[in-house]
Amino acid sequence: MTFSFASRFTSTNSQPLTLDQIARYAPSAVASNAHCSRSDRYTYLPTVEVIRGMERAGFMPFKATQSRCRDEGRRDFTKHMIRFRHLDTARPFSVGDLIPEVVLVNSHDGTSAYKLMAGIFRLVCSNGLIVSESMQASISVAHKGDVVGQVIEASLQIANSSQRSLLTIGDWSRLQLTSGEQSAFAEAAHTLRFADSDGQSTTPITPVQLLQPRRSVDTGNDLWKTLNRVQENAIQGGLRGVQRDASGRRLRRVTTRPIAGIDQDVRLNRALWTLAERMAELKTGQAVAA
Repeated sequence: MTFSFASRFTSTNSQPLTLDQIARYAPSAVASNAHCSRSDRYTYLPTVEVIRGMERAGFMPFKATQSRCRDEGRRDFTKHMIRFRHLDTARPFSVGDLIPEVVLVNSHDGTSAYKLMAGIFRLVCSNGLIVSESMQASISVAHKGDVVGQVIEASLQIANSSQRSLLTIGDWSRLQLTSGEQSAFAEAAHTLRFADSDGQSTTPITPVQLLQPRRSVDTGNDLWKTLNRVQENAIQGGLRGVQRDASGRRLRRVTTRPIAGIDQDVRLNRALWTLAERMAELKTGQAVAA
C-alpha cells in the first residue's frame, strides 16, 4: 500500500479548524464506521469523537492531514494526522514564535492505533517539528476501552512536559555552530532525506543546498536556525539540481518534491530533532572539555 499526502489544511489566522473543515481535508477522521477488515474485538471510535473530547479538555485542532491510499476500499479509513494546541497558548503570535502542539495520528483500517506526540509549530512556515522520543516519548492508545479518556490523559502529559522542548530550543538558539559543524549537520540530514536503506544516495541535490535560507529570519549560525533551514528545505521540496551520468553528461533536471506521506513526515521530523540533540551534546561536551 502506498501513502502520500492527499491534502492538508492549516489555520494561519490563529483560529482553530471547524469539524466541517476537518471533514473536508481529512475525511477519514469522521468515518462513520471502521474498515471491514476489523474484527469484533476492534472497538470503533471515530476520530471526530476524540476531537470533540479534546476540545472539551481545551485542545483545539489547527491542522488536519490525510494520506491518500491507492486501495479504494481503504481510502475513507486511512491514516490521518491532527495537530492540536491548548487554549492556554491562545494569544496573538508574531513571526518566529514557537507554539507547543499535541500531534495525533490514527486510522480506522488497522494500520495505526491512536498515537500522540509532542510537536512544535514555528510561525513562519507550515511544517512543524515533531519532538523526538528522547525528549518526549510518544504515547499509543489502542482501539479499546475508554479511548477518549486515554487520549486526553496522554495529551495532558505531553502538554505539561512541552516546556522542556521550549527550553531546549532556547539553548539551541544560543549554541553557535562553525561552518564545518553546519556542513556535518547538513550531510547527516542529507542522508536521512535522500539515502536508500544501504545509505547510498544518487540525488544531485547537495548537502549545501539544505543549508540555504528561504527567508532572512533563518539566517544565522546557531543550531536552532540551522535546524530550521535544513528541515524546511528537506520537507518542503523545491530544491533543484542536474542529474549527470558517470561521464559527467547532463541527463535531466531534478526538482525535489515535498515530503509525501504521514509516516515519512513524522520519521524525518523526529530524526532531524534527534540529530540536533546529538549535535548539541557534542558541542556541550567540547565546551566542557575546553
